[in-house]
Amino acid sequence: MNHPESSSAGPDKESFIYARSSYHGEFTPQRFLFNANLQEFAQRVSIICGLETGGKITSEEAYREIKRLWKSLKESWKNLGFSENQDDNS
Repeated sequence: MNHPESSSAGPDKESFIYARSSYHGEFTPQRFLFNANLQEFAQRVSIICGLETGGKITSEEAYREIKRLWKSLKESWKNLGFSENQDDNS
């Protein structure tokens, strides 16, 4: 008997919920890793916004969580060797 939540449905559901886009920039391992971190940041911010809009968390909680995520993303930028004011044109 097939169950709607069988293990074969798991990866499809997860890839739908946590969609990833292909990296199209100039490839370096650092840029590739930062792109993955940036996509994860965007996905989590989207979820937090949905929770706040739906009344599940307060605006203050959403702000604090997004701020924490931003600090983590900023730290990953530094840890990957990018400078604070570096952009793609340098």
